[in-house]
Amino acid sequence: MIEQKVVVMGLGYIGLPTAALIASKGFLVRGVDVDQSIVDVVNSGKIHIVEPDLDQLVKNEVAKGSLKANIIPAESDIFIITVPTPFKDNNEPDLKYVNSAISMIIPFLRKGNLIIIESTSPVGTTMKISEHIFRQIPELLDHIHIAYCPERVLPGKILYELESNDRVIGGMDETSSKLARDFYAKFVKGELHLTNAKTAEMCKLVENSSRDVSISFANELSIICDKADINVWELIKLANKHPRVNILQPGTGVGGHCIAVDPWFLISAYKKDAKLIRNAREINNYKTEWVIEKIKKTVSDFKKHKHQPTIAIMGLSFKPDIDDLRQSPALYVAKKLYLEKKFNLLFVEPNIKEHEEFQLCDISQAINKSDILVYLVAHQQFLDIKFKNGITLDFCGVNQKDFN
Repeated sequence: MIEQKVVVMGLGYIGLPTAALIASKGFLVRGVDVDQSIVDVVNSGKIHIVEPDLDQLVKNEVAKGSLKANIIPAESDIFIITVPTPFKDNNEPDLKYVNSAISMIIPFLRKGNLIIIESTSPVGTTMKISEHIFRQIPELLDHIHIAYCPERVLPGKILYELESNDRVIGGMDETSSKLARDFYAKFVKGELHLTNAKTAEMCKLVENSSRDVSISFANELSIICDKADINVWELIKLANKHPRVNILQPGTGVGGHCIAVDPWFLISAYKKDAKLIRNAREINNYKTEWVIEKIKKTVSDFKKHKHQPTIAIMGLSFKPDIDDLRQSPALYVAKKLYLEKKFNLLFVEPNIKEHEEFQLCDISQAINKSDILVYLVAHQQFLDIKFKNGITLDFCGVNQKDFN
């Protein structure tokens, strides 16, 4: 049996786990990244991100020869685009990485190829990419297949969810949808749901916008409860006893490469209509600013009676137990306080070794040296900390075990 070749464009938090998993299922995988250092790390059988079980999987597949990394693509049967899609300063989607990845693979496309776009994209992107490809190589019109299939995984559980989650697959035509379905069926245990490309694109945006709206209610509630002197964690636990109520947990804000980003794709395209979605984004962004002001107020009150306090910033990643700092509200809080240059700050992030701006310290140093402990991320390492000699500000529920 001839092994199918797969090129995965982008070896980041989605691309590398995807490439390694596919390689373990009998495909010959070439992972492509423009960063030579990432290529070198992967080819050495190691990983550059924190993700449970990924290190051993990459090590095994590189050793077997089923996974190799390079800075340029090669001829293949299937091309998967997994590069990030950030947004610009005006909150408009930035497709430069997607467009670059497509430009890189065009010279290697051949009759019968299947192109799958997994990167989060505005509605209509797959159509535009198809038109661009066929303008460049018109002789392949009707001879290559293009589909959109968004990833929908949770950092920290990526390998499990890549296999177990249902997938929505939207081809540019029925044949493309079926070919993509047949490919995913070789390693996905969840159900595969076929639709058209535009609906699949919208589905990813709607999923994360829905979550953003739900979180915004919890975050707004936490601000109200602070003014009302009510424990929001206890309140939510009690309210959720209602059989049709399911309030999420509040936090420092909303971050990451999906929930904090994807709603802007809808807002930018449907400015007059996406009112609730915009309000949710604004509430979640405001929660982060509110956290900063809460810290400043605590510092000010402390100084009135004692001295300039030392503040320990506990957590920098966008969610617990990962090393991903993208769109992290905790990192935003840390930077804002740091840039004001009037606070004594300690920074703790157990999931990274170093940071380009902050000198990191360990948990024991933070406990021993700080007057104010500020929990921004509920890392597992923080859950059993005993801090009795100072003030604790808990914005993520670390000290609320009884109510979680």
